[in-house]
Amino acid sequence: MSANAAPRSIDEYLKQLRQALAGQDAALIQDALYDAEEYLRAEVAAHPDKSEADVLELIASTYGAPDEVATAYRDTEVKVKAALKAPPPPVAKEASGFRRFFGIFMDARAYTSLFYMLLALATGIFYFVFVVAGLSLSLGFAVLVIGIPFFLAFIGMARVLALGEGRLLEAMTGERMPRRPVHPGAAAGWLQRIGEMLKDGHTWTTLLYFILMLPLGIFYFIVAVSGLAVGLRLALAPFVLLGRDFHFLPGELPVEMFTIDGLDFNEPGSLIGALLLMVLGIVILAALMHAARAIARGHARLAKLLLVEPSAA
Repeated sequence: MSANAAPRSIDEYLKQLRQALAGQDAALIQDALYDAEEYLRAEVAAHPDKSEADVLELIASTYGAPDEVATAYRDTEVKVKAALKAPPPPVAKEASGFRRFFGIFMDARAYTSLFYMLLALATGIFYFVFVVAGLSLSLGFAVLVIGIPFFLAFIGMARVLALGEGRLLEAMTGERMPRRPVHPGAAAGWLQRIGEMLKDGHTWTTLLYFILMLPLGIFYFIVAVSGLAVGLRLALAPFVLLGRDFHFLPGELPVEMFTIDGLDFNEPGSLIGALLLMVLGIVILAALMHAARAIARGHARLAKLLLVEPSAA
């Protein structure tokens, strides 16, 4: 059992649970706090004739003390991580620099990271439009009766999108993200709930993340498309040459289509040059894969900083 005194309120229970999970991943702490608060408040609501302290004492043997719940979450997290862990790339860490550099083509996370960079432009545009339209309409409706429920719905939808973005990032990068939203807390009136949302830093960091996704998405998309375009164009140079020689390509295509970086495929010895360009293209693609993996990891850490409840960190 915990060395702390038995909690006499839900807030005290959550505080002890947060202390028992100190040092764990912030996303895990947010999930544990949500589950505990949801269960405890449901039990309190189911026993209106009893105080919070009596209800907590009543369910102590079923749900568990804060330190027992923390231990269960830590053990479960270890098992889930082991089950969901992506297989390591076949290239060992002690391998040569050459093998590690080109071994990136065997890393599944590199491909998912590159896909996320391509997808980020679409999600960035959607998030940016959502935030700008939502804030604008919330201010416009503030003087009307529908202003309060609209703002609550807007913030609620933002938190749902943040949860979905976190799950996408976890699938693409492997970075642990929340699997539960932030609990809204005890039932309260609309004005009180809006006041709490306005004072909650998590509300504004979530909206900030959505706004930042547009410039970041543009940058990620440009890097990914430029790297793929240049790398693939150079890597496929010998196939373009062979396609022309063996008439796999239409003969009426202009000569410019068979010229890459000053290499005219109609000149003698152009096959050697095409092979050199292919090697350069493969190097560029490998460098792009390394960059995509690093960018995705950095972006996942930024997302965790802005999307995870600050009190859970």
